[in-house]
Amino acid sequence: MRAYIHKKDQYDRAVATVYVRRWGGLISRDVGLQMLKRGLATVYEAKSGVEWGGLEEKYRRAEWWAKLMRKGIWKEAHESPREFKDKTRAEDEKAKGKEKSPPLKVGKDEKEKKLFT
Repeated sequence: MRAYIHKKDQYDRAVATVYVRRWGGLISRDVGLQMLKRGLATVYEAKSGVEWGGLEEKYRRAEWWAKLMRKGIWKEAHESPREFKDKTRAEDEKAKGKEKSPPLKVGKDEKEKKLFT
């Protein structure tokens, strides 16, 4: 196993791409990509601090395909972590009597259009 560290996040955690080697080290596989393909993970959506190591398009395609093929967590309706956070924040603000703020826009729709057109 090998981890290519891209940077440290605001909590001093390593942000990395992890590879597993097979067949005597001749072939290496991106663990995160394999998890996305099998529907066992979602692409990270954050306000800031995202580091893809040049693999964002590949990761988004893998998640899109897993959704399309209804693999893993996508077998049934699924709420992404970002959707859950936005919904919870809106509910908290409503409970406090504040006006509902719009959900965070990450630009995902535009990126997906670009990827698949």
